Amino acid sequence: MRRRLLLLTGATTALVLAALLVPLTLLTRSHAADRATAEATARAQWVAAAAGPALAAGPGGRESAEQAVQSVNGPGLPGISLVLADGTVIGGPARVTDAVRLARTGRAFTYEPPDGGRVVLVPVQGAADGTAVVQAALARGQLYDGVLTSWLVLAGIGVGLVLLGLLLADRLGARLVGATRSLARTADRLAAGDLSARAEPEGPPELRLVAQQLNRLAARIDDLLTAERENAADLAHRLRTPVAALRLDAETLRDPAEAERIASSVAALQRGVDDVIRTARRPLREAAPRADLATVARERAAFWLPLAEDQDRTVQIGTPSGPLPVAVSADELAAALDALIGNVLDHTPQGTPFRVTARATPEGPELLVADEGPGFPGAHATERGSSGAGSTGLGLDIARRTAEESGGRFRTENVPGAQVALTFPTVGETESSGSVDRNGAGDRKGAGDDDR
Repeated sequence: MRRRLLLLTGATTALVLAALLVPLTLLTRSHAADRATAEATARAQWVAAAAGPALAAGPGGRESAEQAVQSVNGPGLPGISLVLADGTVIGGPARVTDAVRLARTGRAFTYEPPDGGRVVLVPVQGAADGTAVVQAALARGQLYDGVLTSWLVLAGIGVGLVLLGLLLADRLGARLVGATRSLARTADRLAAGDLSARAEPEGPPELRLVAQQLNRLAARIDDLLTAERENAADLAHRLRTPVAALRLDAETLRDPAEAERIASSVAALQRGVDDVIRTARRPLREAAPRADLATVARERAAFWLPLAEDQDRTVQIGTPSGPLPVAVSADELAAALDALIGNVLDHTPQGTPFRVTARATPEGPELLVADEGPGFPGAHATERGSSGAGSTGLGLDIARRTAEESGGRFRTENVPGAQVALTFPTVGETESSGSVDRNGAGDRKGAGDDDR
């Protein structure tokens, strides 16, 4: 926009100056010719006034006339000559022409010869032998002397005015562009989830109005999201009472093993409810979390190992000896891995082996869960809400969102068997932004919400 404004201003200023300066240059040329003609006419009239009495005195006055003509001739001056009645020429080169014959009738006039320039003829009456004529000849260069200098001055003024117009347009454009870019930066921050971003009203009134409305929109969105998070937290908080009742009912069971199993499930449900409340009240933007992918993989695989052994499954755990940091919280990693392992345990035949691998790849740290079962039942099994086993279809979606919200990648394969890989960006790449957007944070369900 700034460049277009400069081009528009330059073109408009040039057109206006052309409309003014072209007639002015023509006027300057005409004025220079008129001035030179007036000076030549004045010299010719002076010679006529001086030579008239001398020629009236007879042949002896010719010398005085010659001296008068010689006194007005010189380098760079109009050529003055005196044409006597008998055709004799005194002074510069001249000849008897029709114009001279016409001037002998007593008329003084100016004309332009075919070879250019201008000639002034003034009759000298009263001479003893007839009417003489004073001729002042102006060459083309003498006629337009000083015109080029005037044109250069006018051109310099025009260029200066164009540059001044461009400077003013550039300052105006810089103000407009700066205000527009400031609005764009604020909009980008809002789109990234930073609802504390506010635009500074600046620039023309229209842009200031846009900035004010953008600030109102940001405040309104912040209020709506705050109310939504509080409603979600309140709903989750209401679940605590029935969960507490379930825990009390579990404690009254007579079978200690059954009571312990149900109490463990109720405790897991309680932790899920608490996690929902914390997630709902989490700020929209916060410092990027970090977790050790290798440690989480070992801990969650060890947690599920007893159940896998009860189902006669072989579990392979492959993790590096050193840390494998990723820009995801440990709770989110654990929820994703629980969902993937839970899918294997619930939807593959007993005795089917599986493996959990955490490794470094050229694309970034990777979490891999693979089994040797029948694989995914259909092409859309990984879509949210799709399930081939009558469940909610959210299990794989939890893992997918965990990877994609951190800037990573999620993929599934039938190799044969089912294989799910979560690839995360390196911590340095994610932390370069300094924060993580929590706008897209969704529900984190337990392992029972599977996708097969």
